[in-house]
Amino acid sequence: MATQNVLMPQMGESIQEGTLTRWHKKLGEKVQREEILFEISTDKVDTEIPSPVTGVLVQILAKEGETVSVNSVVAVIDDAAAPSAVAEAPKEEKVTKQPQQAIQVTSKDVEISNDGLQKVYASPLARKMAEEHALDLSKVQGSGEGNKIVKNDVLAALESKTVSPLVASAAAAATAPAAKASSDHLKSTGGGSEGIVDGVRVNRVPMSGMRKKIAEHMVMSKRTSPHVTSVIEIDLQKIVDVRAKFKDKFEAINGFKLTFMPFFMHAAIEAIKAVPIVNASVDGDTILYKKDINLGCAVALDWGLIVPVIKNASERSFVGLGRELNNLADKARGKKLAPEDVRGGTFSITNYGGFGTVIGQPIINQPQVAIFGIGAMQKKPVVINDAIAIRTMCYCVLSFDHRVIDGSDSGKFLSTVKNVIENWNLPVI
Repeated sequence: MATQNVLMPQMGESIQEGTLTRWHKKLGEKVQREEILFEISTDKVDTEIPSPVTGVLVQILAKEGETVSVNSVVAVIDDAAAPSAVAEAPKEEKVTKQPQQAIQVTSKDVEISNDGLQKVYASPLARKMAEEHALDLSKVQGSGEGNKIVKNDVLAALESKTVSPLVASAAAAATAPAAKASSDHLKSTGGGSEGIVDGVRVNRVPMSGMRKKIAEHMVMSKRTSPHVTSVIEIDLQKIVDVRAKFKDKFEAINGFKLTFMPFFMHAAIEAIKAVPIVNASVDGDTILYKKDINLGCAVALDWGLIVPVIKNASERSFVGLGRELNNLADKARGKKLAPEDVRGGTFSITNYGGFGTVIGQPIINQPQVAIFGIGAMQKKPVVINDAIAIRTMCYCVLSFDHRVIDGSDSGKFLSTVKNVIENWNLPVI
């Protein structure tokens, strides 16, 4: 019997534990290498963890909801077990058709019956996406191994709008709550224990594992670094015009949309080069100046906030920055981030302006010493050459650790960003 230990992965330098939120396989079931085995939650990310080998799951050492230390053994897989060595789960799960009800899908890659006759073979993520959008998977052509339906097949079907809902409003009504159940905001309005606190009716809902870790990390950051935030106003009209001119051609050539984030990312990289102290960390009474610029870009999810990292950002082209950001954001939303995707950040960017916030005071992502924030874009009257003009403006901020960064440093950083944005001269295609 040849066994392989499955470990709790480390999803970032400061992460020492994770919560196992869901098993995708049961004891005794077969699992393929790279097939999703379980899901975890940390303050950095919620993600799906694939099996390291092909075999049979012979031991489960961590229960759903249990928090365990990184590199702890959570399961054991026998990669030489014969099918008869342990009890296997049924290879096929049938679903009884009931009028005007949504399909009951499982968490495994199994063949699922839509109507008792027609079968669908889909990955867990593809089925989850289909549930959220009430798509009939029997009408989707699979492109995976063995014609399995995968994420890209569902995305293509959604984009083409050629796939009809499963069973009209009944299916949508049944699947919509499940799709939103992970939202902390929705959790806070129901599902907890009701009571009265100080004469006020309340609904008490436990924090998710991810939210607890975020809370701990934010409190630790405020205790560690004396935070100061500087603000500058930037005229975005130049990049607004550039984007409007080239966005269609850019998408046609590169296969993803031209957003404003690569403009700010490039400007931040130039500012880091001008003020290297913002790309450092503190180690006791010494300063570690980082030679690499690894940009952490905050991505908001229904269930929390994660910060995937674009490695060696200063060596990437404008298109390369946009492509990597797009890829990481897709992986984050699909719970596909790998441990290396959230490690090694040296400087962070957060775009809270997408939600309409004009000015923010972001908290530093330890052990970094600064974070750049982008506010909402607004058209407003400004004075240019003693004349009033309507321009697209925004406020950008730098929150920094005053132990090692002074106001003059933050001013130089923000002025460099402003100069790059307002005098944009880099080709975008």
